[in-house]
Amino acid sequence: MRWNQFRLKTTTEAEDIVSSMLMDLGIEGVQIEDKIPLTKEDKEQMFVDILPDILPDDGCAYLTFYLEEDVDTEDILSRVRKELEEMREYLNVGECTIEESRTEDVDWVNNWKQYFHQFYIDDILVIPSWENVKEEDDDKLIIHIDPGTAFGTGMHETTQLCIRALRKYVTTDMKILDVGCGSGILGMLALKFGAEYSVGTDLDPCAIDATHENMEVNGIAKDRYEVMIGNIIDDRAVQDKVGYEKYDVVVANILADVLVPLTPVVLRHMKPGAVYITSGIIDDKEQVVTEAVRAAGLEVLEVNHQGEWVSVTARKNQVQE
Repeated sequence: MRWNQFRLKTTTEAEDIVSSMLMDLGIEGVQIEDKIPLTKEDKEQMFVDILPDILPDDGCAYLTFYLEEDVDTEDILSRVRKELEEMREYLNVGECTIEESRTEDVDWVNNWKQYFHQFYIDDILVIPSWENVKEEDDDKLIIHIDPGTAFGTGMHETTQLCIRALRKYVTTDMKILDVGCGSGILGMLALKFGAEYSVGTDLDPCAIDATHENMEVNGIAKDRYEVMIGNIIDDRAVQDKVGYEKYDVVVANILADVLVPLTPVVLRHMKPGAVYITSGIIDDKEQVVTEAVRAAGLEVLEVNHQGEWVSVTARKNQVQE
């Protein structure tokens, strides 16, 4: 099926109200493009440490929406224009020009699968569910991973840095806390390396479903892990649910700017002598993170690099003052 695509030019001042109007008219899935600067909260919830370059806000916003070919687009567009004209009496809605084009019916959620294929992290084979394990790989540690819309296939350097650190420090009977668990790959591998139990937290609801699905497909029973949504930095309910001085290893593959406030908080969840593995750090933020780790009273054990990314591993003192 082909769809009619419409791109409406309005103002940043009016974008929310215009979007609401479109939804009231039965138009769903409105995409908003603007140059409004990212807030601190926006940056903290992004999963990369290289934030996009955004040009200065020019006051313009573009709303893109789609209509099926078999609907009366002229009637819908007529109603849209009528509503915009009425809004103009009390709100700066801008030009309100509408560009029309056509697009193929694409499964946006699953289309990324054509780019994700099996690969190796040392002797670990990471393979999506839609590919088969080759006979020569039967002796590998095999991880089936379908990230869906959650972050974490294992392809990124930061994830690989964490995996190698987990393999080095995880031993049997350990409890693991994975802050920002994404697809659940780090907690899952920690369990494969011998850990007893894994707890994951994330801000993204997609991460909860992705972790459950990936754990199940890898044969990990539900009584060996838990995953919860929430911000462990400032949500006391999440902190209480995670528990205090329970974990032998804490891993956090997040932004450097999030690791700084996270570190002194997560210290309370670590056992004396526990290991803290961090990554998601672009190389020019290495000192920022190492200073934050030392300021929290942790001993830096090692700093590793892969490409332009950094992993900092530290240990909590056996006896805390």
